[in-house]
Amino acid sequence: MLKLSVTLSGNTYQFTSIKEVLAKASEEKSGDKMAGIQAESSLERMAAKLMLSELQLKDIYENPVIPYETDEVTRVIYDDINQFVYKEISGWTVGELRNYILSHKTTASDLKRLSRGLTSEMISAVTKLMSSMDLVYASQKMRHQAHCNTTIGEPGRLAFRIQANHPIDDPDGIIASVKEGLSYGSGDAVIGINPNNEDLESVKKIFHITYDLMQKWEIPTQNSVLAHVTTQMKALQSGAPVGLLFQSLAGTQRANEDFGVSKGQV
Repeated sequence: MLKLSVTLSGNTYQFTSIKEVLAKASEEKSGDKMAGIQAESSLERMAAKLMLSELQLKDIYENPVIPYETDEVTRVIYDDINQFVYKEISGWTVGELRNYILSHKTTASDLKRLSRGLTSEMISAVTKLMSSMDLVYASQKMRHQAHCNTTIGEPGRLAFRIQANHPIDDPDGIIASVKEGLSYGSGDAVIGINPNNEDLESVKKIFHITYDLMQKWEIPTQNSVLAHVTTQMKALQSGAPVGLLFQSLAGTQRANEDFGVSKGQV
């Protein structure tokens, strides 16, 4: 059984689970406070961070926040782990993982390989031990390009989305917002609209008006209408000019069920 206690400034802090350690090691957030899971003091938060730094990665791997048997997202993550890489690092502490990530000797290819052996909770754990500057330094080592109709993630380039929403999905209002966004140099990542009305015909109409604007002005970008993915698929099947499909995803099966999405559907 894991020993989850630590002494700091003469006070001993006892944690009931790794889940509690992860929660109390987080920086202060209003949502955590409302949920009743945040540290009760700055000292307890520091104690949780200290406890977290001493945990081995195998401790986190063997104690997922939501059990494999009951959560689809946990199963997706664990089934995708490269066991060879994981076994190489399973004895590392979270603190040692932080030091490895921040080492000037660690390259982008090193981090990419390392990532194949990490669960989301290991990644969450190590970020809780990092300052904002640590996170900036670590992330600048990483390169991840994504391509649909355009490419994002290239070195030295920052892409923007135009979110040209309108309260009644008025075409003229949407197009006016898109043009304003373009005038700022935004929209190279995607022109993405959150529709007020998610019925099929309304979604198709927004796809068409944004696509027509892109074609008329030869704008090198892509469009998306952020209705439920099944509605977007129906629009695509009926001939709407869909640049890319979008669907919000959550970190638990229960939350994804609230979104109306599952692994099989994706």
